[in-house]
Amino acid sequence: MITDLQKRTVQAIVNIFETGKILGEYGQVTLLTGDTGHLTYGRSQTTLASGNLYLLIKAYCEAPGAALQEAMAPYLNRLDDRDLSLDHDMPFRNLLRDAGDDPVMHDEQDAFFDRIYWEPAIRSAEYIHSTTALGMAVVYDSRIHGSWHHLRDRTNENFGTLADKGEQGWMKAYIATRRDWLSNHSNALLGKTVYRMDALDALCDTGEWTLELPIRVRGNRIDEAALTSPVVRVSAEDPEPPRTLRLRDPVMEGDDVRVLQETLNARGKNLGTDGIFGPGTDRAVKDFQESEDLTPDGIVGPATRSRLGLDD
Repeated sequence: MITDLQKRTVQAIVNIFETGKILGEYGQVTLLTGDTGHLTYGRSQTTLASGNLYLLIKAYCEAPGAALQEAMAPYLNRLDDRDLSLDHDMPFRNLLRDAGDDPVMHDEQDAFFDRIYWEPAIRSAEYIHSTTALGMAVVYDSRIHGSWHHLRDRTNENFGTLADKGEQGWMKAYIATRRDWLSNHSNALLGKTVYRMDALDALCDTGEWTLELPIRVRGNRIDEAALTSPVVRVSAEDPEPPRTLRLRDPVMEGDDVRVLQETLNARGKNLGTDGIFGPGTDRAVKDFQESEDLTPDGIVGPATRSRLGLDD
């Protein structure tokens, strides 16, 4: 039985493989040449081509309190169609990055990746009668990375089953089998991911079968403190999260727009501070975004707010 702490440790190991960070990078957007998944997103890098990115964004848009629901919803049909032009749709990619700062997106990703990766990995581990936390990490990584069943069967054929070899021996054989498959794959991108197997093999060699903390993975120290999320959830007593401001019909009005205009004026713009987000404010926002190497979409989300100092 895997404890909650062991589960978080397993997920931290795979987060490091996926995004280089123990807690993952919820707003990470990746597009690699030759990747058949095309645009990938989030803590566990779900893909456009699989249709899973659509399911994640749909769940986010349906979640109460999603800060970017209105901005994201128009993309749902294209996501459902697996429209590969989204690979290079910079306003959409910028929205994805901004949504990574929303605690609602964190919650939706955690629930989503549990459904599509963690729970199937539990069943796969039970099927082969794996009982160790490190064995669970091996299975979970393969369920996310792909081809678990194929390489499980290849390992059984070449080396015997887990019941034959014992858990530690079988996991070592599986890791070696998978490493060889990755390093000789026709897709050169997979060949670059052999570090995953090297890291897991190193944990086997040092006997980290229970994943008792602290452990080190690819230069990262995983301990209980590192597994504590710094994200502050918004409670019923907390103030409402800031609106995402942009040009729309009907126009957005309010004190938050006025503060935005005053902040832009302090940076050299010449706007009226009427609290109405009109074309002039839209142009000023886009000019600011260009000067900060942000996507100039006129949307004042978390990334643009941060650069303007509106959350200080």
